[in-house]
Amino acid sequence: MTTFRPKYITFDCYGTLTNFQMAEAARDLYGDRLDEPRMVKFIKNFAAYRLDEILGDWKPYADVVHNALQRSCKANGVAFKDEDARMVYERVPTWGPHADVPAGLAKVAREIPLVILSNAMNDQIPSNVAKLGAPFHAVYTAEQANAYKPRFQAFEYMFDMLGCGPEDILHCSSSFRYDLMSAHDLGIKNKVWVNRGHEPANPFYGYVEISDISGLPGVVGL
Repeated sequence: MTTFRPKYITFDCYGTLTNFQMAEAARDLYGDRLDEPRMVKFIKNFAAYRLDEILGDWKPYADVVHNALQRSCKANGVAFKDEDARMVYERVPTWGPHADVPAGLAKVAREIPLVILSNAMNDQIPSNVAKLGAPFHAVYTAEQANAYKPRFQAFEYMFDMLGCGPEDILHCSSSFRYDLMSAHDLGIKNKVWVNRGHEPANPFYGYVEISDISGLPGVVGL
């Protein structure tokens, strides 16, 4: 069977490549006020509200974090402060990659151009990308696309900027809800799910599963 060699490998950044630490931030803020079952519920609410906040018209990610945190506090009976949301937002550029990322990316980058499509702000993501340890052909943000994933507009912006179509790329993500479901619906047949434990497997969407980025070179025959 011939190994697919895409024109580009496109990636989700936060969670897939960068170690996304929103749950840790929530624990730092509210862990002394919530017992463990309530803390687990808060973290789940915070993740769900962040997704809900990005499904409409684009707004700055600081507003996404602020609104989602405020709604989570209300749902869990915790006092909300604006400075808590600012603290969470300002942590994002400090986050580094999962340990498996730099070596796996570097091996692939020697042969295939790498691209990021991220739910990020333009001034937020460069610090995270610089920590990934590999060169990227392009980094596209929700701010540039004027839409967050899973909205199709974000992916369509990437296609337009790259001058390619769904058939030309391999899209790699740890999330079905943000990435792989939309990729499937848009006709991206070649997909990789990085199983970081965020979500359960969903074979309907057609992908190669890897446990971490060290498995990516093998997917493209390297």
